[in-house]
Amino acid sequence: MSQFLILLVDDDTELLQIVSSAAEHSFPEASFLQITSASKAEEYINELDGKGPKLILLDINLKADPDGFAFLDFLAAHPVACSIPVVMLTVSELLDDIKHAYLSGANAFTTKPFSYEEWKEYLGNLRTYWFKTITLAPIRFRKDRPT
Repeated sequence: MSQFLILLVDDDTELLQIVSSAAEHSFPEASFLQITSASKAEEYINELDGKGPKLILLDINLKADPDGFAFLDFLAAHPVACSIPVVMLTVSELLDDIKHAYLSGANAFTTKPFSYEEWKEYLGNLRTYWFKTITLAPIRFRKDRPT
């Protein structure tokens, strides 16, 4: 059973298979839930009751509006989800995007790996830091709480 749920907000529908497969080798404690739009990710967060994800991987450029930055703003304003660490996972290397992400509350900014081996290394690094090195506060959602 997974000990570490990661919410993957990215519209690339093939990404979940790549990430899940690579994680089997380098982050076996993780399971991934992919949501392909910011609006659906907001609905997911608002419907949580009990435990939620321990980490969010968030792409900036989502095909549907709103974009990843808007979801980052939503998370920052949410009374519970604001405590979930957010790692931007994008192809952008623009300095303005990096600054915007950190100013909006992202905990880290990373670029997407290209090869399967790079994905295994990336997920191994996520595991080392977010699962092995630091201690995350437990977060509990209550659906009956007004948002």
